[in-house]
Amino acid sequence: MVSASLDMLEESLRKKIEVMTQIEEENERQREVLRNPEELELEVFDETVDRKGELIDKLIALDDGFQTLFDEVKKELGENKSLYADQIRRMQDLIKEITAKSASIEAMERRNKKLVETYFDISRSKMVAGKQSSAAAYNYYVTMNNYRDVPPQFMDNKQ
Repeated sequence: MVSASLDMLEESLRKKIEVMTQIEEENERQREVLRNPEELELEVFDETVDRKGELIDKLIALDDGFQTLFDEVKKELGENKSLYADQIRRMQDLIKEITAKSASIEAMERRNKKLVETYFDISRSKMVAGKQSSAAAYNYYVTMNNYRDVPPQFMDNKQ
C-alpha cells in the first residue's frame, strides 16, 4: 500500500516538473512577444497568458492531490522510513528539481513583468502624445473658426 502510494507521489512530482517545463516555455514565448514593445501582438500575448493560467491550474491540482495522498501515508512512512529509503531519495531529488524550476520561473516572471511595464509606459506616452496632438488640432480649428468672422482690420475709410 505505502509503496504504491509512494509511486503515485513520485509520478505526481514528475508530472509537476513537466507542467513547470511547459510554463517555462510559455514564459519564453511571452518574452519573445514582449521583446519589441513597438510591435507587440496582443493576441499572441493573451494566448500565452491564458495557457499559463491553465498550466497553473494543473499545478494547483497536482499539489492538492500530492498533499492529500502524502497526508494519508505520512504516519506509516515515518514509522518505516528505512524500507522506503530509495523511493524517498528519488522524491527528494525530484523536489530539488522542482525547487530549482520554481526559482527559474520566478526570475522569468520578474523579467517579463519589467517588459510588460515598459510596454505600458510606451503605450501611455503614445496616448498622452495623441491627446496633446488632438487637443492642439482642436484648438487650432476653434481659433480659425472664430477668426472667420472678424472684419478686416486695415480697411481704408477714405472717401
